[in-house]
Amino acid sequence: MMSHIHLHQGASESLWISSALIFALLAYLRGWLRLRRHEHDHGFHENAEGWRAGSFVFGLSFIWIATASPLAALDHELLTAHMVQHLLLMTFAPPLILLGMPRELLAHGFSRRFLQTSALPWQRMQQFARLVTHPALCWFAAAVTLIVWHIPWVFMLGMRSQMWHGVEQASFLASGLLFWWPVVRPWPSVLRWPELSILLYLFLATLPCDILSGFLVFCDRVVYPVFLSSRQSFRLSALEDQQCAGALMWTCVTVVYLIAGTVFTARLLSPHRSPDRTEELAFPRFDSQRSAVGHADSQELDRQKLDPHRIDPLRVKAV
Repeated sequence: MMSHIHLHQGASESLWISSALIFALLAYLRGWLRLRRHEHDHGFHENAEGWRAGSFVFGLSFIWIATASPLAALDHELLTAHMVQHLLLMTFAPPLILLGMPRELLAHGFSRRFLQTSALPWQRMQQFARLVTHPALCWFAAAVTLIVWHIPWVFMLGMRSQMWHGVEQASFLASGLLFWWPVVRPWPSVLRWPELSILLYLFLATLPCDILSGFLVFCDRVVYPVFLSSRQSFRLSALEDQQCAGALMWTCVTVVYLIAGTVFTARLLSPHRSPDRTEELAFPRFDSQRSAVGHADSQELDRQKLDPHRIDPLRVKAV
């Protein structure tokens, strides 16, 4: 009975999620195309590479598979399907989305008037982002989210309530984005810790996953009784389903973190690596109308340096 109710409620939820993901994709592609034209006009291709767009599209696709595809209808039938959802939302989709989001892309995704009017709120958002993206906080948020939602009575809360199920999925995605932020760093910044500490960061992140997955694999009883009454369509008993879910989590997390650690190590050892710089986000600061005019004047001055014979018609009219 619960599965039929879940299917009925999940259909409308899937429609909303699909619509939101399509809107996010269109907004992203708009900014990416504008950035690509801008970089093409200036003779360089640094942030609008095709692989970035592909990475972002794959990230959104994984979110759709986890929340709005037929897989979402199986999470009340199989713990393995439920675990696949968690892995897609926390381990696979976040790094792909962050890899596809260079800071310049956001600036080209909005109009200049919007950037001028939202400069002050964006500066406050920058300060908040620096606070919540501290590596210790990111690691702690991911570990707590993983452990808490797999406590049996909390797990059952998400299974019985569509609202709490949505909160569960949103928390996995949010904590995944936080966890991968210090590793991917989509916007240039200075690490709070030495770069080598990221390898320790990734290693320590495997410990909660190893403990949980090991418990699910080697436990001799079904931890979540809700799956005892589910129809076993894949010829798996509830205990075998639990062991499969634990083994899948154990394998996927280990492989993904190992790949991330290998890529990070290769980047550290690269002789062509440029040192990190402290840079602000691409949104220009316009504290007032005067500063906006000053910004425009500085751009005009730079253009005149390149072309000293160029005369600004607006300045001639003003004179």
